[in-house]
Amino acid sequence: MNERRRLAGIVTSNKMMKTVVVEITRTYRHPIYKKVVHLSKSVKAHDEIGCQIGDQVQIVETRPLSKEKRWAVETILKKAATPAETSKGE
Repeated sequence: MNERRRLAGIVTSNKMMKTVVVEITRTYRHPIYKKVVHLSKSVKAHDEIGCQIGDQVQIVETRPLSKEKRWAVETILKKAATPAETSKGE
């Protein structure tokens, strides 16, 4: 393994060619107020795999590929449930 950062997130957009927008959510407890804080960040990632909206993916840090792309999709952790699959059981 190498020292690159790896994060997990959910694909929110795949309208660009070979690029997806991944939303990374982070939850932590505030050190003083003890309240649970939810943060989310959207990053653009290079996609050679062909991710769909709703897929849970693992992204890895990479060299700058364009003005805003610094991440690449490494693996799809969980495929998004398609509407046909969810309505099949009903």
